[in-house]
Amino acid sequence: MPYRRLPNTDSARMRALRAICEQKSIKDGLGLPFSNKTLNEVQNFIPLFENALSEYKQAILSQTSKSKKYQNLVKNARMYISHFIQVLNLACIRNEIKPEKKLLYKLLPDNNSIPDLSTEMLLIEWGKNIIEGESERTRGGGAPIYNPAIAKVSVHYDLFKEAYQSKKIAQKNGQRFLESLQIMRDKADAIILDLWNQIEKSFSPFGVEEMQRLSREYGIIYYLRRKERQALKREEVSSL
Repeated sequence: MPYRRLPNTDSARMRALRAICEQKSIKDGLGLPFSNKTLNEVQNFIPLFENALSEYKQAILSQTSKSKKYQNLVKNARMYISHFIQVLNLACIRNEIKPEKKLLYKLLPDNNSIPDLSTEMLLIEWGKNIIEGESERTRGGGAPIYNPAIAKVSVHYDLFKEAYQSKKIAQKNGQRFLESLQIMRDKADAIILDLWNQIEKSFSPFGVEEMQRLSREYGIIYYLRRKERQALKREEVSSL
């Protein structure tokens, strides 16, 4: 016996709700197998559900469209911070800058490796360290490092940091829209379940097969179980 299953995607939910309004228009609201109260609830809910879907899609689209630009900003910030530290290390190796001055940058005097810059938070941390360190060292009379100059590093660091903050805000907005959408999905499922129960109850006096045939006109979808699908295939093969 075929069984019904509630929609499991947003587009399927919307189709199920719109099917009710379409049948209302076809029948001019007469003889509908569900209450007017439920019909009004569906008609009022559809635009709210559409708006929640639109807001979430726009949030995701905005994040996606900015992703490539953001990755370029991350790449540039990492490159300039890394290059600056390399130049600083070389200057210390040549004794142009005393190794102990590296402490101003939160770097160890006897360690000439590049710190871990693999994450956004590490980039923010080390960018801040070297910008503040260079400012402190040159304030004491030290010659500034060039190629790259700290001003150039700061430009790329600030661009990245600003984009990072915008990204976090966009992610927070996206999560908020998703939470609102999930509430609307639960509401849609509850409305559809109530509708389908009313429809099947109205048509139940006609018998199961006729009830399902009439219910399909109102958007209810029935599925065959695996054994039933297999039996149907066998019947089709044997009829050839």
